Amino acid sequence: MGKRLSWTWTALAGLASAGLTTGPLMAAPPEPLPADQLDWQPWGDARPADALCRGRYVMPDYRLPAPRGDKVASVSDIADYGEEGETTLGGEVLLRRGDAQLEAPRVRVPGSRETAYAEGPLALRDSGLLVRGESAELSLNSDAASIDSAHYVAHEQRLRGDAVRLARLEDGRYRLSEASFTTCEPGSDFWRLVGHDILLDREQGVGIATHARLELGKVPVFYWPWVRFPLDERRQTGFLWPTLGLSSDSLDYAQPFYWNIAPNHDATLTPRSISDRGLLLGGEYRYLFEQDAGQVEGAYIVDDRKAGDDASDASVLENGDARWYLDYRHAGRVDARTRYQLRYGAASDGRYFDDFGRGFSEGESDIGSMPRLAQIDQRGDVWQLQAKAQGYQKLDDPLRERDKPFYRLPSLTANARWAQGGGLYQQWRSNVTHFWRDVDETRVPLQEAANGTRLHLSPAIGWRLDESWGYLEPRLAWLATAYQLDYGKRDTQRDESLTRSVPVSTLDAGLVFERELELGGRGYRQTLEPRVNYAYVPARDQADFPDFDTAEQAFSWHQLWSPYRFSGSDRVGDLNRLSLGLDSRLLADETGRERLSVGLGQAYYLEDRRIDMGGDPDTLPDPDTRPVDYYRATRDRSPLVTRADWRLNDHWRSRWQWLYDDHREQTESTSLALQYRADAGHVLNFGYRWQLEGFDPSQEDEDVVSYNREEFDLSFAWKASRHVDLIGRLLYDNTNDRALEQLAGVQWNDCCYGLQLVWREWIDDSDTANTIEDDLTDRGVFLRFVFKGLGGVGGEADRYFEEAIPGYRATALGRP
Repeated sequence: MGKRLSWTWTALAGLASAGLTTGPLMAAPPEPLPADQLDWQPWGDARPADALCRGRYVMPDYRLPAPRGDKVASVSDIADYGEEGETTLGGEVLLRRGDAQLEAPRVRVPGSRETAYAEGPLALRDSGLLVRGESAELSLNSDAASIDSAHYVAHEQRLRGDAVRLARLEDGRYRLSEASFTTCEPGSDFWRLVGHDILLDREQGVGIATHARLELGKVPVFYWPWVRFPLDERRQTGFLWPTLGLSSDSLDYAQPFYWNIAPNHDATLTPRSISDRGLLLGGEYRYLFEQDAGQVEGAYIVDDRKAGDDASDASVLENGDARWYLDYRHAGRVDARTRYQLRYGAASDGRYFDDFGRGFSEGESDIGSMPRLAQIDQRGDVWQLQAKAQGYQKLDDPLRERDKPFYRLPSLTANARWAQGGGLYQQWRSNVTHFWRDVDETRVPLQEAANGTRLHLSPAIGWRLDESWGYLEPRLAWLATAYQLDYGKRDTQRDESLTRSVPVSTLDAGLVFERELELGGRGYRQTLEPRVNYAYVPARDQADFPDFDTAEQAFSWHQLWSPYRFSGSDRVGDLNRLSLGLDSRLLADETGRERLSVGLGQAYYLEDRRIDMGGDPDTLPDPDTRPVDYYRATRDRSPLVTRADWRLNDHWRSRWQWLYDDHREQTESTSLALQYRADAGHVLNFGYRWQLEGFDPSQEDEDVVSYNREEFDLSFAWKASRHVDLIGRLLYDNTNDRALEQLAGVQWNDCCYGLQLVWREWIDDSDTANTIEDDLTDRGVFLRFVFKGLGGVGGEADRYFEEAIPGYRATALGRP
């Protein structure tokens, strides 16, 4: 097994900047006030279970009623009046104008009555804002004010800070000199933004700082000559936090810029410098309208200096190649019954996402194809109509001719259902599709060499008796298919106009027996449900038929009751089968909720199955060269299928399926899934899978493993406290004694910051699951740090974690 080491992490850029100790950066705001002077109220016993902070800001009621209009109301213990009209108020002074209220021990108002001068310690309140200071100058004709040695709190935004001087401008904005800003609770200086000049616009929800530095525990770690930051959750135009990736031989730096174009439009532009590859430019544009929405994203590097180094010997990639990807998505509705969607994805080569990913997030390189789609759906009471053009670019490097996908240009579908009294019903299924792909017809198997149009009609009639004690449903469907083919340059004597008609008859019946049952002091209803299903599909010659979209399906519980052995419409498998099964369910009496469902079933074949992907009804697979296929076609009974779904209680549930060949006395496939989910958010998953070699006939050649597959999958997410989430996963290949994936991480969510640290090691199979000799081991360490109210460093990995750990929902690292 090869190893490719790529230790990667995201971190703050510029942690060691020599300029942090000189010039205006040494400006220092006043020391902060204690919590009891900042309207801070500890939760005490009333603390909510999900509260991250130890308290909250609570603005007290105004001490003076609001005066009418722009008048100023005042209350004081002492009032002195000078000869020139000057008024001096002393003792406990209260002034209120509109939403602004001043509390001070001494206030002087000149005779002009335009300005008031207050001596502190003073407190100025204004619509969810508290400012304390040593002295103040306030306009009595406008909202302008200036306070020295200020300490401020914005209650709703949960931010506080200190400033040598704070000025409220006439337009309602606040300008702070030699000031600080943080969302940490009083008494905590984990982080703060310190700036020479800070402008806070609460109306727009944005702040701007010049000569600003980020301090962690009062230690400067980052400097901006100019920075714009949000004061709330509203989107703001400006630079986002950079992302830095390091490996043994490469430095990877990305600097996103966000453009809030309009409330329903935005864009992100991300220049990205990769030291051993070059400069890559990425971008994303999103829009939202009343009835539709969409986004377009992509990236481009004009000269990838390392394009050919990591590619396989068969790849056409060379150093210096231009590389790119584009992905456009749009969806909307014409009216309540008509919806449409558009999708177009393309990449320069099959290795683009392996080398660059879609960003810095986990799992973003695991992209196997780029979809392309134009589709419209109309759903009526009887008819469901669909028209689409569909295809995708398969991301393999190199991409073999036979692996190129077919495009549907177009595909038209019309389905309907009618029901009459007494259980009689009719169905209509129809589709016409033109299949096309750009290949050299001489280099692919003959069955895959043709382009062409396929018309498939499937009318059906049935009758269903459905009673509380059981059901009976005979059904007859007629599958009629016609092809018009074009083999291009391929030399063949095959007929290019083909037709096929196959009747599919089924009879499905079951009984339901019930009894009352008491277990553990609780009442239940237990059912016993025997079921019998007969299906008959005659063999039809399909040897000359193409293979556009068909694969043989692996056997399962569902296949016990289905007459269709193939997916798609290019093959209709012959079948003369009787299936017997027995179900039992345990229902909670008070709710009817299913607690346990167990089933046992087996199919008995009355004839061999002669139709395989070759389509020839006159021959069976060669038992010497294809023993697995021969046994599958000639066995007289299916594996015994056993399944159980057990919801032990509101927290524990399990699923189990076992396919056992009682003729050869061997297990063909088994799977077990056990999950624990707690109300607090804990999740524990255990999975086990075993499959006999060759069990699944639907897999493509490169995905068919040459061994019996046995895998264990253990994952968990544990909310150790309101602050800490622990996550982990181990996917283990027991057959080859190796870990396919290992994941361990911690997420710390505090009042004013969040941290996500994850270590991951995984196997890259190089798109060839059938061999392990070319597998590579990748490793990475990923860090994301969020300063709440300011932004965060590192790519988000939440989506990948939720996919890797079923049932886990990541805690948002947003504002508290």
